Amino acid sequence: MHTEITVLKHIMAVRLDVNIWSARKKLVHSDLGEAELPPENLASLGNKKICDPKELSIFNALKGRATSLLDKHGIRFLGGWALPEQKIQEVQDGLLEIARDFNEAKEIFLNRYDTLVQEWINSNPGWESLIATSAVSAKYVRSRLGFSWQVYKITPPTKKNEQVSSGLQDAVEDLGCTLFGEVAKTASESWKKSFAGKTDVTRKALSPLKALHGKLSGLSFVEPRVVPVINLLESAFAMIPARGRIRGSELIMLQGLICLLRDPTALIEHAQKILEGNTPDDILQGLLSNHEPLSLKNTQAVEDHPKPSQTSVQNVPVDSL
Repeated sequence: MHTEITVLKHIMAVRLDVNIWSARKKLVHSDLGEAELPPENLASLGNKKICDPKELSIFNALKGRATSLLDKHGIRFLGGWALPEQKIQEVQDGLLEIARDFNEAKEIFLNRYDTLVQEWINSNPGWESLIATSAVSAKYVRSRLGFSWQVYKITPPTKKNEQVSSGLQDAVEDLGCTLFGEVAKTASESWKKSFAGKTDVTRKALSPLKALHGKLSGLSFVEPRVVPVINLLESAFAMIPARGRIRGSELIMLQGLICLLRDPTALIEHAQKILEGNTPDDILQGLLSNHEPLSLKNTQAVEDHPKPSQTSVQNVPVDSL
């Protein structure tokens, strides 16, 4: 498992555990009195809300912040994230800050819990008994709100057993596919938000590309064709004026680059060309010379574009790094 060991020794794994109380309980037949209901094999009852779910939106927002932080620096891996070792402290500091915010919001919510339940009862006249008899204690709610994470190192089995190690090997081999797929997702979001149909953009439009550059730089060990993509981004940044809005040939070049990043298979092919001797400037000039920023002959959104095939990513072995 030389290839897997080469990659795993550079990464730390992070698992995020965020528990958020739903503010709901399952409806039971007795809640609806004499109402005639279809048999259970035909339909099932839904849920009743014990308090306004909007009061819990802060916890979902904080979970989103944590997920974005991990996505910024890492790759989805084994139910969590794989992060470069040099980014662990930065991520740890960010998660600690989010955890403090989560626990502060938790205490504020719990201190108001009884009041919030009563306000919910008052705002739903005619259903007071249903809500009141379903309410749970603040102690119970406390046990259902939590924010934690674990950081650990993944080590392959020491004994050479193909059956035991095959699952981990497959997961590691798929890291390159996952990374290029995540690049495509970010590029598609950037295209829709900042570049589609635009004749000029502000420098703020470069922010997602710079974030991608940072992420790829930290994960350059994952797949040999990551480094050419980093070089491609750096060459593009060098072509952009230091000040003012971006328009004309520079914008066309950026739009072509975004379209390339949105297509994992095409991106891998162009990265391979750089490994074989083409320069990043050659690629960018090729995009510019087409004068068709949507070209790669694909004007459709590719947020649902499949990740590159395992074969395409594995044409260059990871242990050639």
